[in-house]
Amino acid sequence: MDLYEHQARELLAEHGVLVPRAEVTDSAAQARRIARALGGRVVVKAQVRTGGRGKAGGVSIAADPPAAERTARRILGMDIKGHRVGKVMLAEPVDIDAEFYVSYVLDRAAGRFLAIASAEGGMDIEEVAASRPDAVARIPVDPAEGVTPAKAAEIAAAAGLPPQTVDVLVRLWQVLVREDALLVEVNPLVRTRQGRIVALDGKVTLDDNARFRQARWGSDDPGHHDPLEAAAAAKGLNYVRLDGEVGVIGNGAGLVMSTLDVVAGCGARPANFLDIGGGASAEVMAAGLDVVLSDPAVRAVLVNVFGGITACDAVADGILRAVDRIRPAKPLVVRLDGNNAVRGRALLDERAHPLVQQVPTMDGAARRVADLATAG
Repeated sequence: MDLYEHQARELLAEHGVLVPRAEVTDSAAQARRIARALGGRVVVKAQVRTGGRGKAGGVSIAADPPAAERTARRILGMDIKGHRVGKVMLAEPVDIDAEFYVSYVLDRAAGRFLAIASAEGGMDIEEVAASRPDAVARIPVDPAEGVTPAKAAEIAAAAGLPPQTVDVLVRLWQVLVREDALLVEVNPLVRTRQGRIVALDGKVTLDDNARFRQARWGSDDPGHHDPLEAAAAAKGLNYVRLDGEVGVIGNGAGLVMSTLDVVAGCGARPANFLDIGGGASAEVMAAGLDVVLSDPAVRAVLVNVFGGITACDAVADGILRAVDRIRPAKPLVVRLDGNNAVRGRALLDERAHPLVQQVPTMDGAARRVADLATAG
């Protein structure tokens, strides 16, 4: 379950991470009163469970309480990537000296977590990751060890973060472990001109299997889900919709994230994150393709699977089942490697479906799918 930003920041504050003062409302008139209580000048932020709010106009600075009311009225009711804005959060502004990016995410395929951090946070972190991947550090985290001060110092050093962030990195790990989270992300984490480290925005995804321990957040709110994300969740898939034209399916969060970066580096934009997990069956593969191909923005799909627990022949079987049932008009580029890869490739070769192409390497497959998606 994805938390709203105001819920995520509540968790961060409970674990000792500094956040700006803020309040949430569904009323433009109330927004004026909140702004007055926060000192007049505020940041008005749409509360939706998706990214890209700033570029969509869902985050604005209001100079005074009347402006806060006008801004809240404009943002309330907006549609941001299929999510209707029902509430806004008003936060006191922060005097920013530098912006950073930090997150912890579950890497299912590797059986561990991954710390991702960069000294260049903010709205354009995706572009930074695509154009200069060396600016984004990816550090494996052993769940049994966790993020100790020494591990946090390693992450900070690898990403070029200042030493003051070490304590925050430890606290963010505590949020992940103690609150049953699969993802904890802060973008941006900022250093103020006064030298404080403050989380300006937070994203937290809780493990659905731990809902009984996280009852205070209430039931999930399907009315605020992207329809494709809701369809994927109903199939038990870990899917996040993005803004691009290349559908991406892989097994393991680390492999999928790397695939997104490689696709972006080839000049195309990923349309989604879809992790089918470490032991995906043919049925799961078919369900994933069904969801990805339902996105009208997708022009080509890349299936990138490294077989460990997952058997590549089962993946190939799932692909063939999906194309028979869905009858897609969009090309699929498939890269299979690892467990039963030879058998999986043979299955696809035997069928020789005109829309399914095989490429043996991840880089080659990414280049091919980018060419298909951006042609014409």
